[in-house]
Amino acid sequence: MGVEGCTRCIKYLLFFFNFIFWLAGGVILGVALWLRHDNQTSKLLILQLGDQQAPNTFYISVYILIAVGAVMMFVGFLGCYGAIQESQCLLGTFFACLVILFACEVAAGIWGFMNRDTISKELITFYDTAYDQAILSKGDKSDAKAVLLAVHETLNCCGKGEFSKTFLDRLKDLCPKMSRTPANITVEKMLENTVNCHNKLRELFSDKLYLIGIAALVVAVIMVFEMIFSMVLCCGIRNSPVY
Repeated sequence: MGVEGCTRCIKYLLFFFNFIFWLAGGVILGVALWLRHDNQTSKLLILQLGDQQAPNTFYISVYILIAVGAVMMFVGFLGCYGAIQESQCLLGTFFACLVILFACEVAAGIWGFMNRDTISKELITFYDTAYDQAILSKGDKSDAKAVLLAVHETLNCCGKGEFSKTFLDRLKDLCPKMSRTPANITVEKMLENTVNCHNKLRELFSDKLYLIGIAALVVAVIMVFEMIFSMVLCCGIRNSPVY
């Protein structure tokens, strides 16, 4: 026989939440792998401007997310098994792992909030450097032009939103959308319909960070319930007359 009454309900509730936690770990792992191999971000983050590589802060965050997803799946399995077996040792280990994970998640959330604009700012700076070299400088700037062309094709944008008609001819070769514009379209209309690459870069990473934030919030709520249930179940097992 095992625990009875309300403690038995807590046992199955803990198993249920741990199963959800295990699934959430799988979802986070899947989302992290998708972010790592996403076509848009991959094309942008492999770019190189001379000796300067595109900023990799985003990939560092993704690798951390992959590790978190894998650990969550392991901890979720540990919690499920500990709840079914009614093992105080496994439940205690599970609780300790949850506390560590929760502390890491809170720390990561604070860091992410404080540096939420860092990734897009780094890429915008990288883009501006390539833009200045390719558009404003003279001479052979094939690396800079390759960076601009890759960004423009990937995000369907062009320029920093500040270019004038003076640089329109240079931009046409580097902006696929402009090169396909009919000849009867006026310069003013063309500039008006051009999407700013700064805004596109901010949107690209803001949307992805938004998804990560929602996932982290859901997981944090589940973890709080699991910590409560695991301690209640441990106390119930210890006080049960069967043991």
